Amino acid sequence: MTKYSSPKTIHFKDYPDFTPNLTPRQIFEYGSFGGTYWRPIKSKFVNKKLVNQHKKFPSSWGLEKNDFAFKDYDTAKNKYGVKVGTTLEFWESKDWITNHDPYGWVEWYCNFYNGRRCEDDKRQIDRWKKLTGENGRFRKWLITLILKKHKTTKGPIDYNDKEISPKIRQTLQHWGYKLTKPDFNKEVKKRSKK
Repeated sequence: MTKYSSPKTIHFKDYPDFTPNLTPRQIFEYGSFGGTYWRPIKSKFVNKKLVNQHKKFPSSWGLEKNDFAFKDYDTAKNKYGVKVGTTLEFWESKDWITNHDPYGWVEWYCNFYNGRRCEDDKRQIDRWKKLTGENGRFRKWLITLILKKHKTTKGPIDYNDKEISPKIRQTLQHWGYKLTKPDFNKEVKKRSKK
């Protein structure tokens, strides 16, 4: 069984406003993408079949090749036991993927974390901030749902209650973030001042 350590904010000197708290290794170690992320794909951007792309990263990350398609997504492989996300074809149709990282955001994050910098960094970090940064919509929505449950039950607030929106929690994990008590408390304090 995987031991889940407390997330620690990761800082990048060249991008101080990009502050995930899960490493690429943790994203996969905790259980993500239904075990389908590093499957062989046919990318429209590089116009060839890609296989074993996980091998370009340190073996210590524990990334594994996946041999099954998105249609075979296994929720039991995910930390929160739910299915989130869409197909590669959908992401390509939205132009959310580029030829830099044909697997998408997490491949970009693996490369960025590993030291690569490219012209796609700003776009990808902006996407991360809009989804899970301090003012990110999924992060804020999860906090809203936690506070709503507390109002309804009048019980103690458990920011880490996995029953409260496992899909948002799984999505945040895919984007390198897990809600922490300090982040939760900071947002609650900010809201109380409004």
